[in-house]
Amino acid sequence: MRPIGIEGLNAYCGLARLPVPALFEGRGLDPGRIGNLMMDDRSVLLPWEDPVTNAVNAAKPVVDALGDDIEQIELLVTSTESGVDFSKSIASYVHRYLGLPARCRIMEVKQACYGTTGMLQLAAGYLAGQGNPGGKALVIATDISPMDERARYAEPTMGNGAVAVLLSDDPRVLTLDRGRSGLHTFEVMDTARPEPDLDFVNPDLSLLSYLECLSASYRDYVRLAPETDFTDTFGHLVMHTPFPGMVRAAHRKLMREVAPAALAVVEADFTRRVVPSLAYARTVGNLCSGSIYLALASLIDHGSAVEGARVGFYSYGSGCASEFFSGVITPGAREVLAAMGIGDRVRSRRELTFGEYEKLLPAARSCLVPQRHRHVDLSDCDEFLEPFRSHGPTLVLTGAEDFHRCYAWR
Repeated sequence: MRPIGIEGLNAYCGLARLPVPALFEGRGLDPGRIGNLMMDDRSVLLPWEDPVTNAVNAAKPVVDALGDDIEQIELLVTSTESGVDFSKSIASYVHRYLGLPARCRIMEVKQACYGTTGMLQLAAGYLAGQGNPGGKALVIATDISPMDERARYAEPTMGNGAVAVLLSDDPRVLTLDRGRSGLHTFEVMDTARPEPDLDFVNPDLSLLSYLECLSASYRDYVRLAPETDFTDTFGHLVMHTPFPGMVRAAHRKLMREVAPAALAVVEADFTRRVVPSLAYARTVGNLCSGSIYLALASLIDHGSAVEGARVGFYSYGSGCASEFFSGVITPGAREVLAAMGIGDRVRSRRELTFGEYEKLLPAARSCLVPQRHRHVDLSDCDEFLEPFRSHGPTLVLTGAEDFHRCYAWR
């Protein structure tokens, strides 16, 4: 059986960040709750960014690294809660600006924060079955957040950006354990986006659903792989990360159920197996269906003894769908990710004041609202882009003409 897994991985985490304490102070939120989030900063959407630019800017370094092998990409999927049209997919724009081959299936999927994992598994099955020899699939998670003060404590957790995952039978980053996927799904209204500029969040229900699905999907994984031992089978754990504090609570709950231990032992296990995956989330925020793959990048960039280790993954999407699966990090994965320079770009984002952030919110609120004609003011764009020049050109939104979104490289 051919190995199938992740050949390339990259994240685009925006150009600007806002310190979480500044947002708490500006909103008059209880600063005592910052520690529960375990967050320092969050990425902020700028007026010339949208789900298309995020997706392209995340995927371009991965695609460029392929050289002539770009012709082997035969499937492109964008996973998003932030669609820009009810018919035309974001994938069509992404296909154009990445210069992908005409012989390529494109589509867009939506299942809250689970969508990318769902398509990763389906794409892996496609490549293992009817895919052409050497064929590749590109799955991109891309989202923005229109949340404002109405979201209360959810506002500080949200990020902006995208994660690109390239799948093939040359898994230089991670080899998937095929046939080992624990699933759990049911309908619930924990979060939703009923309007382009409105996120609905029931935080208590969302937490309970997340925790229920973790337990149930892990049990289903064990049903398929009964030899699994939670503390020994997985060298590291990577989970969907709405905010790092939620992952900490989830880890504690699962250990209580399947590997009971003293609190000090649980905390040590969390520090060793989980904390390295949270480094980027602490300063970026929730990237929705990309958050679990940002966590994988964080683990590889920050963890110790990761290459050759088996990783347990937990993916959750509101609504809801969930999956517990596993894979083995490939020797050499750290070098593959180092070439992407994710950490350097995360550190290069410009810090905003709360006042600057508030002035940007109307653009974020209207980003997904259809406008027949739109003009984007790029007067401040080069200032934000300057620290990123060494990484190559960045795609920016310039406006819309007859609803057709327009973009340019800067």
